Amino acid sequence: MSSISIIGLGNMARALAGRALAGANAVEIIGRDPAKAKELAATLGGATVGTAGAAPTGDIVILAAPYAGAAAVVREYGDALRGKVIVDITNPIAPDLQGFVVPDGSSGAQEIAKAAPDDAHVVKAFNTVFSHVLAAGPAEGHPLDVFIAGDNAQAKARVSAFVESLGLRPWDIGELFMARTLENVGLLELGLMNHSVKHTNFSLGITLLG
Repeated sequence: MSSISIIGLGNMARALAGRALAGANAVEIIGRDPAKAKELAATLGGATVGTAGAAPTGDIVILAAPYAGAAAVVREYGDALRGKVIVDITNPIAPDLQGFVVPDGSSGAQEIAKAAPDDAHVVKAFNTVFSHVLAAGPAEGHPLDVFIAGDNAQAKARVSAFVESLGLRPWDIGELFMARTLENVGLLELGLMNHSVKHTNFSLGITLLG
């Protein structure tokens, strides 16, 4: 069992919290609107409600907020995130879907890591899974795949264990610089949605042959 704090009140926060609770994890919901945070926790059942800006209780802190404000959230919490594993689920994609809003050669996760305390460990994960697909869980008997990137092996192992508790399958793809690749996968999925699949009821994953 993991202790999870989720910062955010949107669809991904709801999906992650629901699956985390089903996997017997302790879940704390944190949002800038205390009433909405309490409402979300109440609908989920079993989640606690934290205070925005205060130290999260979870050992793993999931940033379930849009990328535009994610680094600012990390800076706001500051030393309250010391020693935490910070999971970045964002896709820093430009509004016109023509690229990214982060510098060339960087990624959303790397920019968030710059804002985090030195002893916090940022792990990229969940950015390639749509919220409703995540909430639904395994499709046709196959677990959803979650790709993970990070510089700290222990932090990735903890996130991998959390992913497995959700009934999902973690895949370590390497160090944090690989987060840019995962964000490109997010952009690829939007391209599929707009040009061929025409909906978001799909997921990308690994099929092992032989």
